[in-house]
Amino acid sequence: MASTSAKWALVTGATGGLGQAFCHNLARRGYNIVVTARSEEALAALADALRSAHGVEVVADAADLSQPGAARQLKAALERRGITVDALVNNAGYGCHGRFISHTVEDELGMIDVNIRALTELCHLFAAEMVKRGGGHILLVASAAAFQPIPGYAVYAATKAYVLSLGYSLREELRRKNIKVSVLSPGPTETGFWSRAGHTLNPLVGSFMMDAQPVAEAGLEALFSGRAGVVPGIANKLAVLTARIFPRSLLAKGAAYVMSRQK
Repeated sequence: MASTSAKWALVTGATGGLGQAFCHNLARRGYNIVVTARSEEALAALADALRSAHGVEVVADAADLSQPGAARQLKAALERRGITVDALVNNAGYGCHGRFISHTVEDELGMIDVNIRALTELCHLFAAEMVKRGGGHILLVASAAAFQPIPGYAVYAATKAYVLSLGYSLREELRRKNIKVSVLSPGPTETGFWSRAGHTLNPLVGSFMMDAQPVAEAGLEALFSGRAGVVPGIANKLAVLTARIFPRSLLAKGAAYVMSRQK
């Protein structure tokens, strides 16, 4: 069923706020889209919306990336359909807000499974194919949290630090293979992340909230223009700059204060 008229992009975590924005922005660029997330119903609705709005081909494949083997099963399903992925958008991920010991170990390991293990496996599977083909694009969604320790999001911030480091390393390893790798590091963004994390933001952080659409567009623009990474928003850029200047112990204290206050 693979189309010969357009390249294909795969977006993980596609039904979330950023995921949907990535899909629409890629479709506007002429890409056919593979969407994956856990909910078959939400995927079907998104697929219909993309076809209606942009006239592109859309394949919906439900997958729970927290489960071992899910990434390989997804890759195999696309191979059976004859789909070759030119652009991989590794967007799936989530966080849990609260003290480290207030969550079960399963909660913490679940974040690692999705944010690190599945992301790494997808990168490896599709990058290997891109090398054989002679080109491709990979966008990794990290976070402004990747640049500093954040009490209350200890494991989440650590997983995103991994994503940031992995992305820059892969960029250097793969650039001579005509594969562009870029890392998007958003600050607070208007998505379902906060409700899933169980976090009511304080007014200060909430005032810096960005819409998902321009954040996704910034990531894709960085990817297709060959930039190493992007932190959207002036306030977020300043926060990242601060994180490079001050000691980690001081940053942790400041982050604990800012991220723990409720409205």
